[in-house]
Amino acid sequence: MPGLIGRKVGMTSVFSADGKNVPCTVIEAGPCVVTQVKTNEKDGYDAYQLAFGEAKEKNTTKPLMGIFKKAGTTPKKHLAEFKFDEEYNLGDTITVEIFNDSTFVDVTGTSKGKGFQGVMKRHGFGGVGQQTHGQDDRARKPGSIGACSYPAKVFKGMRMAGHMGCDRVTTKNLRVLKVIPEHNLILVKGSCAGCIGSTVLIWK
Repeated sequence: MPGLIGRKVGMTSVFSADGKNVPCTVIEAGPCVVTQVKTNEKDGYDAYQLAFGEAKEKNTTKPLMGIFKKAGTTPKKHLAEFKFDEEYNLGDTITVEIFNDSTFVDVTGTSKGKGFQGVMKRHGFGGVGQQTHGQDDRARKPGSIGACSYPAKVFKGMRMAGHMGCDRVTTKNLRVLKVIPEHNLILVKGSCAGCIGSTVLIWK
């Protein structure tokens, strides 16, 4: 499954051929450098490790510096592995042009963090009881969580208040609207997880 590491630039809108205003996400995809070639004989599987984004040498660990020097490239910030059908060599650069013939892509990112949230915002609960007749402290509460004489415990996975967001989210089948190779940009229809400037993975 070939893909690239990219950075979410933001959202905008473009006009389609029939004059409709289509919302889209702008992603800076690559260029990515091949920093490792994984083989079935040596590693047990075939894959290519790609690197994206410049990093300072003082902020890079020595093991990673050895990988980058072996590939003949400068220190990079983000690494990810992809399985390509094509053959690449150590130090090769892969650009956004691999998506020229793609109609749809999947985009994986980290969703925005919302902090500690209650059940109404986190899970869409409807609230408990009426909001009149003197009731003032149970409107946004979860209600019963099922713990009574039997089974006398709360089951795992019960939907309750807690940390919301900061999850790895994959948005599938986003239509590719445009590929701009000279600026390493790809425009996909709709939104994908992550804030502006966050790192995303784009899969064919």
